[in-house]
Amino acid sequence: MPSEGGKATVRFGDDAVCLISAVPNRGFTVSTSRTEAQTLTVTFSASRHRSEITATVQPQSRADVREVSW
Repeated sequence: MPSEGGKATVRFGDDAVCLISAVPNRGFTVSTSRTEAQTLTVTFSASRHRSEITATVQPQSRADVREVSW
């Protein structure tokens, strides 16, 4: 899943999502968080921009990208 801050690769299982890789673009750092096995968030951060990729299997497998600049 590409974003302005980098690219994340995830694998969707029947009841969980797993991170395969998270590669930040130049000037960005990467962090991950998990609220439960079904949802994973990868965040790419820079001084004036943040890209959040959220992958979930509930209620169906999907990934969303949120871009925030300030």
